[in-house]
Amino acid sequence: MTSRLLMIEDDSRLAQMVVEYLGQSGFELTHATDGEQGLEQLQLLQPELVILDLMMPGIDGLEVCRRIRALPGDAGRVPVIMLTAKGDPMDRVIGLEIGADDYLPKPFEPRELLARVRAVLRRRGDGNGGGHGSVSRTTPVLRFGSLDIDRDARTVQVAGQLCELTSYQFDLLVAMAERAGRVLTRDQIMEAVRGRELEAFDRSIDVHIGRIRNAIEADSKDPKRILTVRGVGYVFAKQQE
Repeated sequence: MTSRLLMIEDDSRLAQMVVEYLGQSGFELTHATDGEQGLEQLQLLQPELVILDLMMPGIDGLEVCRRIRALPGDAGRVPVIMLTAKGDPMDRVIGLEIGADDYLPKPFEPRELLARVRAVLRRRGDGNGGGHGSVSRTTPVLRFGSLDIDRDARTVQVAGQLCELTSYQFDLLVAMAERAGRVLTRDQIMEAVRGRELEAFDRSIDVHIGRIRNAIEADSKDPKRILTVRGVGYVFAKQQE
C-alpha cells in the first residue's frame, strides 16, 4: 500500500529531487511551496507524514509545526520530519520542543531522508519502535500507578486524562517503560527507538524527555516517573503513584 507524504518546501529543485527519489521507493509525495499551502494540503490529503522545511518565506516551519500540533484529531498527530540548517542545533531543539518527531540537517542525502521516513512510519505502524527485542508483549497496556500506556492504541493516560505526545515521544516512553528500573544512557534509549547510534554531542533526547515529563508528571521540575541519573542518563521508575 502506497504511503502518502506531504513535503512543505520552498526550494522547488530540492523538492522535485525528493519527489522522484521517494516515488521510486513506493511513496506518493505531494509538494507544497509554502506554509499556507502546506496547511491546506495537510487537511485535504491527510498524509501519513510531513517533511517540513524550517526556513520558508511567510509562515516559517516552526509556526507551521505549531499550527499542525494545534489541529484536532489525527491531523494534529501526524509525524513531522523537520529539515533544518546544518550546524544550527538551536533550531533543532526548538523544532523538537514544539512537536517535530525528527530532524534532518541540510544538505542531506536522499537515501538518509528515506531511512528517516521509513523509521518514523515503522514506529507509528508497529508501535514497538522496531528495536525492543524480546520484550514481552502479552498485554498491550503498561500500568504504573495512575499512568497507563496502551501500546496498541498508542495512547497515554494519567488518572484517566489523555496525554499529548508525538509519535516519537510515545516510542521513547514505551522504550523506557518496558525497561523500568534500568538506568539507560541516552544512546541506549535512542538506539531502542531509532535503531541507530546517537549523533555526537546531540542532546535532542533531553528535549524529548522534557516534553514527556511535561505530559505525564504532576510536577515536571520534580519528576517521579522519569528520573535523571546524573552523568549517565535516565531511569523509568518501577514504583509510581
